[in-house]
Amino acid sequence: MVGDLPRRLVAEAIGTMLLVLFGAGSVVAALVFGTGQLDYAALGFISLSFAFVVAIVIYAFGSTSGAHINPAVTIALATGRRFPWAEVPFYIAAQLVGAFVGGLLIVGGFGRRAIDPGGVGLTRLGEGVNYAQGILLEALGTFLLLLTIMALAVDRRAPAGWAGLMIGLAVAGEIFLIGPSTNGSVNPARTFGPYLANSLFGGDTPWAQIGVYIAGPVIGAVVAVVVYDVVARPARELPEMAEQGAAGEITGAREPRPEAAREELAGQVPGARAPQDDQLRDRVGHGRRRWHLGRRG
Repeated sequence: MVGDLPRRLVAEAIGTMLLVLFGAGSVVAALVFGTGQLDYAALGFISLSFAFVVAIVIYAFGSTSGAHINPAVTIALATGRRFPWAEVPFYIAAQLVGAFVGGLLIVGGFGRRAIDPGGVGLTRLGEGVNYAQGILLEALGTFLLLLTIMALAVDRRAPAGWAGLMIGLAVAGEIFLIGPSTNGSVNPARTFGPYLANSLFGGDTPWAQIGVYIAGPVIGAVVAVVVYDVVARPARELPEMAEQGAAGEITGAREPRPEAAREELAGQVPGARAPQDDQLRDRVGHGRRRWHLGRRG
């Protein structure tokens, strides 16, 4: 896995750049071409923009780098022993660079309007929301995101092909709830990139709030991984070739079937695991070896 690290880092940088460009960029578009303020209806369209770009990035780069595109995701997977700590700094650096480039592209596309009134789509606490509330809300939003990732991109019992769509919808769902209070970042890179780009071009940037958008997502992500491992993981490790999606077999390991039986199952069982889904699961938390649910040491 070490040899292909540069390729994976490029995928992370591009993925995070696209997230900021089309996610935070939709905030700028709403402010520039809308009423100049973000009402709840505009927030709904922004959440859909985030959902679509997250889904597309996962389907495009999930089998390459795991499409973390979020330092909180990377840290949480490493905490759960599904990603090597030695690679965490490189992934986070790639994500931050990609987010900053995404912010620069927003400025390039919208010009001065990206700064005022757009603020490069940056995140800030809403009126009456204190730091503790902001951290709690960001943690809750990220908890939902990581729970979805664990269930659909890591767990080999998950139905095939749904990871990107459902993770994207989880992002939209958390924005619906916490967006009015924190702008629904759940991603330190998504906050950092617009902050830096906005500051570079002289915009008013609430750097004092950056801790909210680091602590909240990291706490929520780590707690979600721990909770999933304790509550939802199989009683014992799934075999390497365990079939996926078999009705009624959701709590333990399944014995590997002969190759012919596996092929027959793949043709008959909705959601039977496809090779590309295995590649996504292996990459989301690849490590130097594959970490399946329940594997320790």
